[in-house]
Amino acid sequence: QVQLVESGGGLVEPGGSLRLSCAASGGTLNLYAIGWFRQAPGKEREGLSCISARDHSRYYAESVKGRFTISIDSAKDMVYLQMNSLKYEDTAVYYCVAEFDHRILNVRRMCETKSRLDDFVSFGQGTQVTVSS
Repeated sequence: QVQLVESGGGLVEPGGSLRLSCAASGGTLNLYAIGWFRQAPGKEREGLSCISARDHSRYYAESVKGRFTISIDSAKDMVYLQMNSLKYEDTAVYYCVAEFDHRILNVRRMCETKSRLDDFVSFGQGTQVTVSS
C-alpha cells in the first residue's frame, strides 16, 4: 500500500505562505483519495482539504477555504497544499493521509471524519507549521 512522506513545514510570519508536499510511493496514486489534516496542542484533529486522485474532486474546510489550495501531480505521485494568508491559529502538525477512493463516500466525508489517523490506509509522519512573528 502507499507510503506517504510530508515536507515543507517551517516557521512563517502571519500573512505568509508555505507549500506542503506529500510524496506517495509504493502504490498507484489514482486508487486513493488524499487528505491534509492537522493537529494542534489541545485541539481536535481537523481535516483541512481532501482530493480524489481519481476525479480530482476537492473539499475544503471553512477554516481554510479561500486561503489553502490542494493539488495533485499524478505523474510525480505528489500532493501539495499551498497555504496562503497564514494565521497564528494555523500553527499545528500537518499530516497527509490516504484512503482507497472506493472506500469513501466523497472527499467531504473523508475530511469531516472523526477517525483516527491510523484508521486510514496510510498517513505520514507529519510536518510542523508554526506561524509566529
